[in-house]
Amino acid sequence: MSKIAIIPARGGSKRIPRKNIRDFLGKPIIAYSIITALECDLFDEVMVSTDDEEIAEVARKYGAVVPFMRSGKNATDYATTVDVVIEVIEKYKEINRNFEYGCCLYPTAPLITADHLIRGLNGLITSNRKSVFPVTKFSYPIWRGLSFNEKDDVKMIWPENLNKRSQDLKEAYHDAGQWYWFQVEDIVKGKSLFTDNSSAIKLPETEVQDIDTETDWKIAELKFKLMTGEL
Repeated sequence: MSKIAIIPARGGSKRIPRKNIRDFLGKPIIAYSIITALECDLFDEVMVSTDDEEIAEVARKYGAVVPFMRSGKNATDYATTVDVVIEVIEKYKEINRNFEYGCCLYPTAPLITADHLIRGLNGLITSNRKSVFPVTKFSYPIWRGLSFNEKDDVKMIWPENLNKRSQDLKEAYHDAGQWYWFQVEDIVKGKSLFTDNSSAIKLPETEVQDIDTETDWKIAELKFKLMTGEL
């Protein structure tokens, strides 16, 4: 069972400039994904897909390979993760390297652990899924969500839930934004990491943090310290 870890890290981050190699508690943030992928001993190849020479240099320093640079077409704001994944798979096929399973690990996900990756792979194989990824529960029931109209009146999106107890509302989850395990051929054919045969592992909110703002960054540092016993 040949397996590849693909870490997509383009150079054009807008909200947090140079986010993928910014220092996170002593190391470039991308280093955490690379180190975890290498140390979990699951992969035959740990590679970084990037269009940026500085990111490529950092990736190699921490043990990943960068066998080719990402195409300009897939280095824009409009390129999707699956576009990048398929490009990588096809490039490897050109040099006669084929993989049965792949895992896309995001470069700004320092809370990834080897245990989570192992659980994901086990779920992919034992349940014969096309993809598996981590999710976490919304901290507040989304069924009581609010919205504003053009007059700034606040309204319930689902007013039928106004008087329902929280425990009677269905639990809802969102993508943890950390990684996707997938069966390579299924993803190449379907061109989507979220499929009609996907599953997920559930993670607590303390082990998940999307990083899009400076506040997110600080919260991620606190959660990392909590997970590693530094708090």
